[in-house]
Order: sequence, then C-alpha cells, then structure tokens
Amino acid sequence: VQLQASGGGLVQAGGSLRLSCAAYGVTFSNFATGWFRQAPGKERELVAAIDWREIDRRYADSVKGRFTISRDNAKNTVYLQMNSLKPEDTAVYYCALGRRGFVSTRSDDYGSWGQGTQVTVSS
Repeated sequence: VQLQASGGGLVQAGGSLRLSCAAYGVTFSNFATGWFRQAPGKERELVAAIDWREIDRRYADSVKGRFTISRDNAKNTVYLQMNSLKPEDTAVYYCALGRRGFVSTRSDDYGSWGQGTQVTVSS
C-alpha cells in the first residue's frame, strides 16, 4: 500500500488550500481514511476522517466549519479542503488509511500513512 499526499504550501491567513492523497495497491473503497497533522513540538492529532461509505465524517473542534474531508473512491483519492486558514493550522499534514471501513479518531486504527505535506500559514 502506498499513499501519496500533495497540495501543501505557503498561504496567508484567511486563504485556502486543498490537499489530495492518492492510494495505490489497495481496495481503497473498503477503508476509512483520515487526515492528521503534527506541528513542531506537538503531538500528532486527527484533523478529519471519513468512513468508506462517505456517510460518517469527524472533525477536530479546531477545524469544524473551515475544513471539509471528501473522497472519490473511483479515483482512490481523499481530499481535505481547508478554508479560512489560521497560523495555528501550520503543520505537516498526513493522510492515513484505516484498518476498517468505519471512522476512528485513534491513530492506532490507521495502518498505512502517506509521507506528509507541509502547510504553512503566515499571519
């Protein structure tokens, strides 16, 4: 299994970015997917997750109303649309593939991880 994330970059506060993560070597549509992030000196945290049927979505409180997770099973890709970005959103963002189809907020329930993409929000 290989996950390849892209779409990070430098943006001013209030701006938007769209992250993408393509999965290879797996029946992507059977599994939940998630986006996590880790800022320097901080623990890795869940940002958003979506189940295999696109019915159940979870978001960190800090991004609710600003970020949207979606997936295209035909393209084996998960997306994270990030709007109204804030400097505190600065982190390395990782996509992850769940071990099962239903959503989990626990990183231990994700078995495959992408390489990470840097998001930097300037004030």
